[in-house]
Amino acid sequence: MKDIAEIRADFPILKRKVYGKPLVYFDNGATTQKPQCVIDTVDEVYESYNGNIHRGVHFLSDMSSEAYEKAREKVRSFINADKREEIVFTSGTTGSINGIAFSFGEQYIKPGDEIILSQLEHHANIVPWQMMCERKGAVLRVIPINDNGEIILEEYYKLLSSKTRLVSVTQASNALGTILPVKEIIAAAHHINVPVLIDGAQGVQHGIVDVKAMDCDFYVFSGHKIYGPNGIGILYGKEKWLSGLPPFQGGGDMVDKVTFEKTTYNELPFKFEAGTMNYPAAIGLASALDYVSDIGRENIASREKELLSYATSRLSAIEGVKIYGSSDMKISTISFHIKDIHQYDTGMILDKMGIAVRTGTHCAQPVMDHYGIEGTVRASLCFYNTKEEIDTLAEGIEKVKSMFA
Repeated sequence: MKDIAEIRADFPILKRKVYGKPLVYFDNGATTQKPQCVIDTVDEVYESYNGNIHRGVHFLSDMSSEAYEKAREKVRSFINADKREEIVFTSGTTGSINGIAFSFGEQYIKPGDEIILSQLEHHANIVPWQMMCERKGAVLRVIPINDNGEIILEEYYKLLSSKTRLVSVTQASNALGTILPVKEIIAAAHHINVPVLIDGAQGVQHGIVDVKAMDCDFYVFSGHKIYGPNGIGILYGKEKWLSGLPPFQGGGDMVDKVTFEKTTYNELPFKFEAGTMNYPAAIGLASALDYVSDIGRENIASREKELLSYATSRLSAIEGVKIYGSSDMKISTISFHIKDIHQYDTGMILDKMGIAVRTGTHCAQPVMDHYGIEGTVRASLCFYNTKEEIDTLAEGIEKVKSMFA
């Protein structure tokens, strides 16, 4: 693995200052920064071979189409899917979940059917299913969590029934960092022939994702969470499921033949890719996956585990700081609150010190309701962060405390 100075040099934004202070970027759960190779790749598309994909017969279109399909293969290999036809490009995790919620609902859901989620879900893995349930007369069931921020597996097993049609859970909580036991969740659902969707928005960048080993039926994630461009996401689905689902959008490229009497749809994966897809971002995502692979996913996971341990120890030692989410299985995310100080005040003062953290409910209000709080301060770390930056955060917290003393 490169040393940390070399890694940080790959990310141009990390050189900048905020309010005259060196940037300490601890909002990686919201979006990751981009290495120069990704920025250069997207620039190259626009500068050298920008042309709309698939439908052109000219040179630029051919080049764009080839790079776009190579990006699809790159994603397939990265998550270890069986076939490139199982990789659908979308606008992001939210777009992927909304698409499946619509299509799966239209095809398989009838009144009284049940969908199982967990209490740890991001709103993007709650609201689309609520909308589908309202539309189809189905019911949501929720796996509760304990005070460590872990789902209670025994309660999940009790929820599974003949009415269950799908389970949709996050791989890791964006609010607490808890890693869910997805293999156990999937195995139990498959025991009664129920498919499972895994929201990988907070999982894909923190370790190795192997959809075959996991045996999930759907896996979704966003490019911007794994050092790639914004506006691009992935929907992986087993071929047997994608083949049976109707498209969730209509338009160009997703059709086979169109008449006013009837339209037939394109083959996989194109029947789910309506209109002009964000091909520059897809090509940029492939560059990001190459970058992560070159650094080494095992190396990234090991370094982030070390950073999490150091940050947890450092912040836990500060009087008045309470950390939410104490599972032994976590990604490098720490959600905390300083006694008697509102999280927004903490975040705004830290910002003036050049420290970027996230404040609020983190689009996970049911998690906050569980703890009876309005929100937290979240520091989400990744492999380009340093222990010195964690020290800066700890010093910033002490300063916040002194200002409100």
